Amino acid sequence: MMAWGYFIFFVGLLLIGLYTLKEPLMVKGYYLIGCVGLISSSFTVSKVVRDNQEDEDSYNRLLSQQDIEK
Repeated sequence: MMAWGYFIFFVGLLLIGLYTLKEPLMVKGYYLIGCVGLISSSFTVSKVVRDNQEDEDSYNRLLSQQDIEK
């Protein structure tokens, strides 16, 4: 719950910062797209790391069961 709270808080700060930025809309859009890409890639990386860890745990569990059966 705390992680989601921090995520929402900092996305809010980012949006407020972009809104108050004294630059043309094109620059604001560039920063916004960059931040959206960074956020989505962070979710993707965390999911891939978690999935790889689960796969490794499953593989090790399968190997240990095969060793026990021998």
